Amino acid sequence: MSLPDPLTRHPIAGWKGTAFLRAIVDDPRIEVGDYSYYDDSRGPEHFVARCVRYHFDAVGDRLIIGRFVAIAQAAQFIMNGANHPMGGFSTYPFQMFGVAGAPDVTALPHRGDTVIGHDVWIGREAVIMPGVRIGEGAIIGTRAQVAADVPPYAVVVGNPGRVVRMRFPPEIVAELLAIAWWNWDADRIGRNVRAIAAADIDALRAAV
Repeated sequence: MSLPDPLTRHPIAGWKGTAFLRAIVDDPRIEVGDYSYYDDSRGPEHFVARCVRYHFDAVGDRLIIGRFVAIAQAAQFIMNGANHPMGGFSTYPFQMFGVAGAPDVTALPHRGDTVIGHDVWIGREAVIMPGVRIGEGAIIGTRAQVAADVPPYAVVVGNPGRVVRMRFPPEIVAELLAIAWWNWDADRIGRNVRAIAAADIDALRAAV
C-alpha cells in the first residue's frame, strides 16, 4: 500500500483531528519532515499557536521536526524566547514593555535549536524545553518534561524526564540508525511497512 501525500491536511478518512504538519505549518522558523503529524481533537491546524511557545523572530532559534514524528494533543515546545534575565535582582522582563534601561532579553544566551529526530513519538502534554535534541525512535511519555538530550530509541517519562529504558539493545539501535528507513522514498517504505513495523531485524535487513 502506498503512503498518502505528505501534504494532505487530514490524512485519516472521516477524522479531522489529525493533520500532517507540512500541510498546516507555514512558519519559516519551523522545519517539518514528511508524514509527521499532530493529533488534536480541538483542531490540529492550531499546532503552532498552541504548541510552539515563546518562538520570537528576534531570538532566531528554530524548531526542527524529522520525518514520521507523531505528536499528541497539547504537547509543548518551549523555545528560547521564554528566557528571562537572571543576573540582576529581578527576573521581570521590563524590556518587553518598552521600559528604558531594561536588559535586552533577546540578547540572552540560549540553548540553540530544538531538534526532534525521525520516527519519534511525543505523548500528550509532554513538554520539550529549549535546545533539546531528541534522537531517532525515541518515545516521550505523557506529561514528561524533557530538559536534556534524549538518545535514540530511549523511552523518557516523568518530571524531570528520565530515561527509563532503551527500546532495543545497542547493536540493534546502531543498525536501525544505519538503515535509516525514514530516508527511503515513499514507494519503498510502502512496500516494506510490514518489515518496518515489526521488531524483526532480519526482515528489515531483507528489505534493505
